Amino acid sequence: MADVDRYRPEDRRHVDALYRRVFGIDAADAHRLRWDWQYKLNPDMPADGPLIWLAREGQTVVGHYASMPVRLQVKGREIDAAWGTDVMVAPERQRQGLGELLFRTWDREVGAALGLGLSASSSQLFTKLRWHNVGPVPCMVKPLTRRALRRPEWSVGANRLLSALTLPWIRLVARSRPLQGEVRTIRQFDARFDAFWTRVSSAFGMVVKRNAAYLNWKYIQAPHVRYTVAVLERDGELSGYIVYRHLQEPRGKVTLVVDWLTPPDDQAAFLTLLRWVDRESRAADSDKIRIYATHAGYRKALRQSGYFAVKSTMEFVAKINAIDVPSAFYASTDMWHVTLGDSDQDR
Repeated sequence: MADVDRYRPEDRRHVDALYRRVFGIDAADAHRLRWDWQYKLNPDMPADGPLIWLAREGQTVVGHYASMPVRLQVKGREIDAAWGTDVMVAPERQRQGLGELLFRTWDREVGAALGLGLSASSSQLFTKLRWHNVGPVPCMVKPLTRRALRRPEWSVGANRLLSALTLPWIRLVARSRPLQGEVRTIRQFDARFDAFWTRVSSAFGMVVKRNAAYLNWKYIQAPHVRYTVAVLERDGELSGYIVYRHLQEPRGKVTLVVDWLTPPDDQAAFLTLLRWVDRESRAADSDKIRIYATHAGYRKALRQSGYFAVKSTMEFVAKINAIDVPSAFYASTDMWHVTLGDSDQDR
């Protein structure tokens, strides 16, 4: 049986070799690009090194479970937590219980274990471990052009008919609306965002701590993805921010909204930031905007802004260990704030 212990600096080449075997050369190259940022620069990284657990058979690394440490606020209390990220087991050791052993070790050693964007095998394992299933993070989409609703399984003629029928509605929901405040882009989160976080964080039942150090690391310093950050100010006071990027997908160009923070009861602030993204998306010739949101107040504002719900594949699990929470805590995520930018799903 393999032994599981924490990663040591001399393990790096063994981990790289395992990554190549499991995920391929291209994925391994991308992993090396992110390594220092993900495991050294994270402001919430423990002093004793990355939260990575390895399964060893003698001197051979046959399994790996990495996580992304964060500070998590749960019902007004701040605790250590970690998003599960890269899990891999050597091909010849798969289906022998190593994955479960690594998962249990991770769960046992963190204040809260969080998983986002689960693979089918991970989802099955969490079910086996009897974790609370909080379901997928709701996904919402706003169409901007007639191309937004194309279905790849339909014929050209059927898609053209759909475009013709829906174009008046798309033009209505995609129309430009005025901003209610000054919105501008930034390239650095300053100390004002620490005060802003302190002011708004108590409104959430569960949320990752979004202070300036975390936000700069996550969205400014990331070496593998380039984001745009826009902030809303009213009378010189910070009222919120939003993070987004544009990308080309097989079915068209999409603007992804990956993170934001406004007071949940200040719908005008969130709507203004959404309208800014509308303008930026049209300027980038995006066909639609996609966003993932758990909080019910934000979803209400999204519907007012022309977004509609679509099927979500962003499976989400959570297990709080550091404090006692009732089973009912997991029954609804309407007061939680989880976005695509959490964990490492946007790569």
